[in-house]
Amino acid sequence: MNRLKNSIALGLDRLALACAALAALGMVGIVGIIVTSVMMRKFANSPVHITEEVVGLMLSVSLFLGLPMVTLKQDHVRVSLIADRLQGTARSVMGITALLVGIGFFGWLIVETIPWFEFAFKRNLKTETTRLLLWPWMLLMPLSLATTGAILLAQLLGIIAPAENAQPNSGKPFE
Repeated sequence: MNRLKNSIALGLDRLALACAALAALGMVGIVGIIVTSVMMRKFANSPVHITEEVVGLMLSVSLFLGLPMVTLKQDHVRVSLIADRLQGTARSVMGITALLVGIGFFGWLIVETIPWFEFAFKRNLKTETTRLLLWPWMLLMPLSLATTGAILLAQLLGIIAPAENAQPNSGKPFE
């Protein structure tokens, strides 16, 4: 059983790392496109016409792809006014409630994004300027949300250290 838990934790860690690497590449790509467009505007008086559209898609994708790693490392924004003052059972109940709300929220988002993706896929929708297919970009949203939900579920089941034990920005449980 312990081996299974370790395998699941390692798998989620690697999946979150792969998503984070893709998010980082997306951010580097954003900077590259913007710098190229600025240089083209400055020296050739002709900015890259695809900048706004592609940067918008890459930013959206990067934000969603970064979500699993932020959740895994428990480095997300926390409102700790009350949570940090709770002790014992109240703290555990608050942590479990937070995990259940998170799982429900990401489950609901997945349910909402799948028809949106199917609509774009079935109609072969493309962006207006660059004529890029939208569905590959849209597919990453439910995939990253499902990964994030799986991480929260693993925290709830004790496979990964639960978020209520995390110190802000440390990713390490309380002693």
